[in-house]
Amino acid sequence: MGKVFWLIVGVGVGFVVAHQVNKTPEGRKFFEDVDSKAREFADAVVEGYRAREAELRGELDDEFAAEAG
Repeated sequence: MGKVFWLIVGVGVGFVVAHQVNKTPEGRKFFEDVDSKAREFADAVVEGYRAREAELRGELDDEFAAEAG
């Protein structure tokens, strides 16, 4: 139970610190940069997922065509 307590305390302190840092111009720029990089990463993951899905679907279509033909 103590570990959960410290986890909650850590999350709360982190939130308060982040909120205070976000009030400064440098802090706001830092969080904008982090947000931008996180979005770029997420977009790259989604793009890779979709490309791999299309590749696998193409292979399945080829398999079904070979079996039917």
